[in-house]
Amino acid sequence: MPLTTPLTIEQLNAATPAEFVALLDGTYEHSPWIAERAAALRPFASLAGLKHALVSVVRDAGQGPQLALIRAHPELAGKAMVSKTLTAESTNEQGKAGLTDCTPEEFARLQQLNADYNARFGFPFILAVRGPRGLGLGRHEIIATFARRLGNPVDFEREECLRNIHRIAEIRLNDKFGVSPELGNRVWDWAEQLAQHSDPGYAERGELTVTYLTDAHRACAQQLARWMRQDCGFDEVSIDAVGNVVGVYHGQDRAAPRLLTGSHYDTVRNAGKYDGRLGILVPMAAVAELHRAGRRLPFGIEVVGFAEEEGQRYKATFLGSSALVGQFDPAWLDQVDADGVTMRAAMQHAGLCVDDIPALARDPARYLGFVEVHIEQGPVLAELDLPLGVVTSINGSVRFVGEVTGMASHAGTTPMNRRRDAALAVAELALFVERRAAAVPDVVGTVGIVEVPGGSINVVPGRCRFSLDIRATTDAARDACLHDVRTELAAICQRRGVAVVLDETMRASAAPSDPAWQARWERAVAALGLPVQCLPSGAGHDAMKLHERMPQAMLFVRGLNAGISHNPLESSTNEDIELAVHAFADVLEQLNTEPAA
Repeated sequence: MPLTTPLTIEQLNAATPAEFVALLDGTYEHSPWIAERAAALRPFASLAGLKHALVSVVRDAGQGPQLALIRAHPELAGKAMVSKTLTAESTNEQGKAGLTDCTPEEFARLQQLNADYNARFGFPFILAVRGPRGLGLGRHEIIATFARRLGNPVDFEREECLRNIHRIAEIRLNDKFGVSPELGNRVWDWAEQLAQHSDPGYAERGELTVTYLTDAHRACAQQLARWMRQDCGFDEVSIDAVGNVVGVYHGQDRAAPRLLTGSHYDTVRNAGKYDGRLGILVPMAAVAELHRAGRRLPFGIEVVGFAEEEGQRYKATFLGSSALVGQFDPAWLDQVDADGVTMRAAMQHAGLCVDDIPALARDPARYLGFVEVHIEQGPVLAELDLPLGVVTSINGSVRFVGEVTGMASHAGTTPMNRRRDAALAVAELALFVERRAAAVPDVVGTVGIVEVPGGSINVVPGRCRFSLDIRATTDAARDACLHDVRTELAAICQRRGVAVVLDETMRASAAPSDPAWQARWERAVAALGLPVQCLPSGAGHDAMKLHERMPQAMLFVRGLNAGISHNPLESSTNEDIELAVHAFADVLEQLNTEPAA
């Protein structure tokens, strides 16, 4: 029987095992065993806790039952849809995605994709067609995703199907419980609207690129400022001398210390919509809720949309957060972009006053600390099926560019034992970096650029340019790896008769999370009924700069598509974002109830 009133956690916790299974009927396609096993895990503290329990049952079941679960699902626009034998839930979902209204060409394409996919993987293609916002994906997006995932390895694709099945179940549970992630929807919609602004040359291709002080960048700043003022109720909103968007929501006493939070709104080229921006929009939503309720806390909240973090237009990174910690280097102002425009000229054109930059440095005594919400930018949370993770440390990093010089010579007439091949020296180095970094937990090493200037198919490479990037959770582990890499590079060059020049371009110290602030994030995640997963951040963040002046800690939000970032496929769901907003609000409440220092 369909539910006439929304289901509640209390009702589920009090139900007999048989009633529990009946109440969750249809959550997982033709697979009541999942609810049967989850019944033994009661009581559940929250809907999020129930969802995680169901996910855990599937994870612990092993590959056989997992494949059976995947195979219990119908093909998209397949025989079951044509014969009208889909479950009510699947009919609703495929209808919302418009699959019941395919053109003949689209239907034929889907049929071919279904056949190709089944031939390759042996199970049907699963996609949560209601999408990350729950409103339904377009047919074009569905077909493009279908075609892209055909190239995945089998094991990866099996896990991706399961992740989509859990997303389908999550949306169905929301329907059963009569809940909608309104705060997550608000942030998701903000991110979509902000992504409408993109630099010329990219906007025309439908790509998102927002670099420092372009028209698109300035439009983003104005949009954020308007939302802060009109939608969220911030008391003070300004754009400062480097382009940071600053919103202040005063506490009960305007002179009280503030919690500082935020992230960056610039992007890499052809970016995703959430890197950086999520850390601005989540606290904005939390402040909007305080304003709606007419509440003031004993402390103020200052949200900063940092103007620049990515270093895409100029050869300087963390411009926005560097200004707040008093480390804006005046020499940066004379850097030029690809069009020969100096940073100083770009700032003047944007109406910014460079003479005011030194005054942006914050007094740490006026702040409780800095927290940052960020999309994970990696696969860990996705693989663990967890929506949130607490960051333990931001990795210390060091970067180099180098060039090996050997001897260019004829590929046909130079014996193998007489060659001074610059490219093979770099290749050998890259393999050593891989082995050395993999030998130590939480150390990563990358040779991301390998370039043979003027290379030819019939010439032994005489020059090879390369990059080197080493990161670790501690500076000591990073530096130990770097020492071994330098030693090995010298040995390679001596053995191969080549020379090398290696120039350091960036060094950043590790930023371990402040224990007290990390604990607040952990309590916030646990309060949602979720397991607390701690993990390091391999990417750099604005929190690294604020770490130099005040305590900091970060919260990660799971990304879709195996957590890919710096990529148009970067995405997150309204549900995961909703949980992030609640976690942020919980940190505020913890601060509200803690005894004054």
